[in-house]
Amino acid sequence: MHRVVDLKVLYFGTPVVLIGTRNPDGTANLAPMSSAWWLGDQCMLGMGTRSQTSRNLARERECVLNLPSADLVEAVDRLALLTGAPEMTPHKVEKGYRYEPDKFGAAGLSQVPGEVVAAPRVAECPIQLECELVSAAPFGIDTGATAHTVRVLRAHVTDELITPGTDHIDQLRWDPLIMKFCEFFGGGTQLFPSRLAEAWQIPRPATSR
Repeated sequence: MHRVVDLKVLYFGTPVVLIGTRNPDGTANLAPMSSAWWLGDQCMLGMGTRSQTSRNLARERECVLNLPSADLVEAVDRLALLTGAPEMTPHKVEKGYRYEPDKFGAAGLSQVPGEVVAAPRVAECPIQLECELVSAAPFGIDTGATAHTVRVLRAHVTDELITPGTDHIDQLRWDPLIMKFCEFFGGGTQLFPSRLAEAWQIPRPATSR
C-alpha cells in the first residue's frame, strides 16, 4: 500500500561535506552541508546563495571538500547552527543561528593548508578533496540557492582507507557520515540527535524518541 503524502522535506540521505573556504580577510571558514553529488572528477554543491560559503566560492573560486567519517558526528553537529556571515538573514535568526568567526575552534577541528588551493583542509577528515570552481548557476525556481560545480584537483586519503596496491577506497573501511532527513546516520544507524533537525522541527525517528 502507498499513501499520497505532501512531504515537507525531500532529503533522503547524502554524505555530509565540510566545505573549507577563505573569508575576505584570509581567515578560514568551515561549513557543513549535504546537498552534494559527484560525477567523474566533478561535484555539484547546492547552497544558499547568500551564505558565506557561496560568497567565498564566488570570490576565491576554490574550496576543499572534507568528508567526515561517522565518528566525527559530534564535531559536525557543533557547526550546525553557526554562520560565518556577521549579518544574518531573518531566516537564520529564526532558526537560532549565531555568528562564529572561528568555525574550526568551535567544532574542535584542526586546519591543514591546502597544497594546490589556499582553502583549508580538516586534519581529522579521512578524505579531503581540493577543488576549483567550474561554474555557478541559480538552482530551481525561487529557492534562493546556487548550484556550484567544482572539479577535484587533488585528493588526500588516509592510508587505512586505500585498498593495497590500488588507487581505490576500500568500501568496507569507509564509513561516511550520512544526513538523512536532517538526522545523522552511519552504517544504517542513527548516531546523534541533530541540532539542525531540532531547529527545523523535523520529527525524531520513532526508535529514538
